[in-house]
Amino acid sequence: MFTSKERDATGLVLSVLHEWDQGNKSARASMLQEFLTRNAGKTSMELELEFAQAGSLFLARITAWMRLTYMFGTYLELQLRALEVFLSAAGSHRYLMEFLEMGGVLTLLEVLGHSQITEKAKTQALHLLRIIANTGRKYKEIICESYGVRAVAECLATACAEETQHTASVLLEALAHGNPRYQQQVYKGLVALLSCNCPKTQQLVLQTVRTVQVIVKTAHLSIVEPLLNLLRSLHLEVQYEAIELIKELQQTEVRPALLRALVTLLKPAREGVCKHKILQDPEMVKMTESLPLFVQQAAAAKVLRMLAEEKQDISEELIHLGVIHHLLCAMGNLEHADTQRQASLALEHFVRSYPVVEEHVRTAMGPALFDCFMHNAELLYMSTDQVQADLLLANKVHILREPEVRNTDS
Repeated sequence: MFTSKERDATGLVLSVLHEWDQGNKSARASMLQEFLTRNAGKTSMELELEFAQAGSLFLARITAWMRLTYMFGTYLELQLRALEVFLSAAGSHRYLMEFLEMGGVLTLLEVLGHSQITEKAKTQALHLLRIIANTGRKYKEIICESYGVRAVAECLATACAEETQHTASVLLEALAHGNPRYQQQVYKGLVALLSCNCPKTQQLVLQTVRTVQVIVKTAHLSIVEPLLNLLRSLHLEVQYEAIELIKELQQTEVRPALLRALVTLLKPAREGVCKHKILQDPEMVKMTESLPLFVQQAAAAKVLRMLAEEKQDISEELIHLGVIHHLLCAMGNLEHADTQRQASLALEHFVRSYPVVEEHVRTAMGPALFDCFMHNAELLYMSTDQVQADLLLANKVHILREPEVRNTDS
């Protein structure tokens, strides 16, 4: 038997549901606004008290309305915020299961791919997907089985708003944690995103790859090319994240390929760089088109120095790969001062660490230039002239002997 109070509450809820069923979109929007005002932050138990144990009926109506109208963007943000009240409520497992059974996850993923929907709405949809993913492994698998990784990755690649980009990257990271069945799929999706053009997205993806790399432990050769291409970025935050990831990948099976590629970047291929363009100054065209290659060249010299200073075995491996010859060539690039500076600093490490390197470099440079180099390697580029640059570019250094570390004992 229901008490009088329970009958009154049930009657009130039935009245609300009837008003929803009979109302137009404006009336429903007003009801959702009132619902948010009254119920934001409530637990599932409190929501059930509010709806006389019939909260699921209101959840079903919101979900159905969203599924029918999301393509038009009609009150979509409001619908998603109302759904969040149910899905984020403490003890919301039943609501979550009902939402999934109604196709809620698929609809949220479809929202991400719709070009006419606002980024605010997409951010809210990503937030709901994150709530679902954080509920447990089973729910992460459901999202991934629904091609969620691709949908979220594409949303991140095309998003313009930083909040949308950030929320998408956080969701991808969440899908990799505690989800062994699909963590490789997430990792591959992130690697594919390294080729996107937006600097903020590049930074977020690099940060996420660094986190997911720890989870998956192994790395694939497909990461090498897009990662090294990011060294061309003029954005320091992107370069920083790329260099940090390169350093962390030294513990994986792609280390040999990364080191070889970094050494190769010290002598960039420039075929086709200096193409004449109508109504443009050929010298300006040359400078503009060469700049990314030179930025990449300087960054390669910088990261090689950092790697060599950290580990002796990497230093010796780089010497075998011909890094000394390539660094001397980079020092001869009079078109880019930072390349000269970074290459000179890197070479200084090898010269001061290995006598055999010092011997070869002294011979290649000649006594006068070598003395200037040893006096102040960082500022050598300021006094390097064309004759000296040609000498550096034409060097034939090829070290065959096993390098031995200089004895520092007095």
